Amino acid sequence: MDFNVKKLASDAGVFFSRAVQFTEEKLGQAEKTELDAHFESLLARADCTKNWTEKILRQTEVLLQPNPSARVEEFLYEKLDRKVPSRVTNGELLAQYMTEAANDFGPGTPYGKTLIKVGETQRRLGAAERDFIHSASINFLTPLRNFLEGDWRTISKERRILQNRRLDLDACKARLKKAKAAEAKAAAEHELRLTQTEFDRQAEVTRLLLEGINSTHVNHLRCLHEFVESQTNYYAQCYQYMLDLQKQLGSSKGEIFSGTFVGNAESPSPAAATSPPAVAAATIPAVPTIPVVPTIVGVPNTVAEGVLNPNEVKPPASGTRKARVLYDYEAADSSELALLADELITVYSLPGMDPDWLIGERGNQKGKVPVTYLELLS
Repeated sequence: MDFNVKKLASDAGVFFSRAVQFTEEKLGQAEKTELDAHFESLLARADCTKNWTEKILRQTEVLLQPNPSARVEEFLYEKLDRKVPSRVTNGELLAQYMTEAANDFGPGTPYGKTLIKVGETQRRLGAAERDFIHSASINFLTPLRNFLEGDWRTISKERRILQNRRLDLDACKARLKKAKAAEAKAAAEHELRLTQTEFDRQAEVTRLLLEGINSTHVNHLRCLHEFVESQTNYYAQCYQYMLDLQKQLGSSKGEIFSGTFVGNAESPSPAAATSPPAVAAATIPAVPTIPVVPTIVGVPNTVAEGVLNPNEVKPPASGTRKARVLYDYEAADSSELALLADELITVYSLPGMDPDWLIGERGNQKGKVPVTYLELLS
């Protein structure tokens, strides 16, 4: 019992001495033993490795399992050392719904047949996803976790011990400086030698662990290659599955729609075949017609550009409106009007003009403007 009390008192004294030394160092009232530049570089490299490994690990977990609730569940099972229950992937669940829907609609109908084909592909995609997640977890996530929960914990423990040894060493140096009597100096010098030996030994142990970070990088590099390979195989499988599905749907598409649309187009009604306008049209010589050019919203109509010159037209007596410009627009040629966001312009339409365009006026400037860039005001 007496030994335990003495040990407790000794430990309390050591803790108090370290606390005083640490506080005085922070206040700039005590000297601090500095580690060499190489050792500090090893410490910085280790901290950097730990921080980035944590970030890569967490984001890879998000990539493999976007559902946060599912990730928490898997984490709890892992901590309880229990097997994570098998979970149906989104693709497999979609395949199940499609198959059930096909049975309700009729597996022999065109829609039902297609649902079955797409559902089977979704099932294969889900199975491929499951295999990829399993492979990535074993070959990539597990080594990262092992480093953080194994090697890094050991490094952190030895670093804390080294910090305590340094505080003890600096406290001994401070006591040696304050010692006046010869006996006190001799005792302080002896204690300093012992503390210096313990500090040097602990520094060497910590240094060896920190230098092992290089082998950790090599191991993680190998794991990264395996992760990329498994991801490549997964996407290659998905591409092949979808390519096969596309071919299946393409081959059956003509069978599904040929009787519905093509057949109707090739068999006009008797009334239409014998109507007077149709007969009259057959006796009239063919006249070339102007081709209809499809327009895309926001893209100039090339036919209209060659025919309509906005600078030569006059606004109608009525029908002009104010419009606010939503986005900047750069004129493609001299027939168009450049626009600036939030400005107000006057707009109107002309007979025969492309409905996707209006004539815009700003002072003495005039030109075509796309409707999608405008907010028409009342």
